[in-house]
Amino acid sequence: MQMSENGTGMVSGMLLGLLAETAIHVGIGQADGAIDLPVAREGGTDLPHVPGAGVKGALREACETSPQCQAKANRWFGASSDENAAGGGAGEILVGDIRLLLLPVRSLTGFYKWLTCPYLIERFGRDRARLGLGNPVPVDWDALGPQGSYKILSQGGEGEKIYLEERLFEVAGPPPQELLDLLGSTIANEAARQQRLKDQLAIVSDEDFSWFARNALPVAAHNSLEDGTKISQALWYEETLPPDTVMTLVILDRNGKGTVANAYNDLFGKHPYLRVGGNETVGQGWFRICKVEEVA
Repeated sequence: MQMSENGTGMVSGMLLGLLAETAIHVGIGQADGAIDLPVAREGGTDLPHVPGAGVKGALREACETSPQCQAKANRWFGASSDENAAGGGAGEILVGDIRLLLLPVRSLTGFYKWLTCPYLIERFGRDRARLGLGNPVPVDWDALGPQGSYKILSQGGEGEKIYLEERLFEVAGPPPQELLDLLGSTIANEAARQQRLKDQLAIVSDEDFSWFARNALPVAAHNSLEDGTKISQALWYEETLPPDTVMTLVILDRNGKGTVANAYNDLFGKHPYLRVGGNETVGQGWFRICKVEEVA
């Protein structure tokens, strides 16, 4: 299949920013470790993500429950067989994984930090380049030092100490304003973007971030009690991504007809929210969505 281009040599599509308004649980089913229901993770990096198949299903559900979009579901997202949709079973929209960008991490020396690392910022920059968005990411990663130096780019005086969970970091300097502007383009909420991002953004090395991505996600205990006796019948532990997690999503046009832009306007123009994953009946799974634009 040949990917469509938008006339500039770039792939035709859209980069979306997603701000978690609630806890998010997109799991892999039962696991053998201490956490019975872990979140889904990328195979190579072990970073939390939402697989594209689940994202496509969530988008299709949003489409099928919207009166103005119902008739377009098969054309946009494909049909189970050629008989179910004119033009074949493949849809006009290609859906990627929802990928992590900023992870909320508790701080013992202040409010939580929006944590990220060079790898995630690099990957975000590559997605921007693929879609023809400018603004390369201007960061001097040498300030973080070698592995094991526990340096952090964050607001505060140079040499100031910051605790994240039980780990101690030393401030090496603030993140550049250009990076704050780029990352802010993924956050739909103006108060979070304009008032909190600068003070809460923190960048650590890839190795340090990997530790937090594996060990700092919320884990909740759930139980099922027997009627009358209240004896525990089933105790299990479930991992989630916390509220205020910031993620990104690339969706592409399959045929160059501008379907992605039309679908975005129809699905999210008036109500920019998408629900994915499990635990719908307890209010989990809600993202606030925005289109990532080129930064002036």
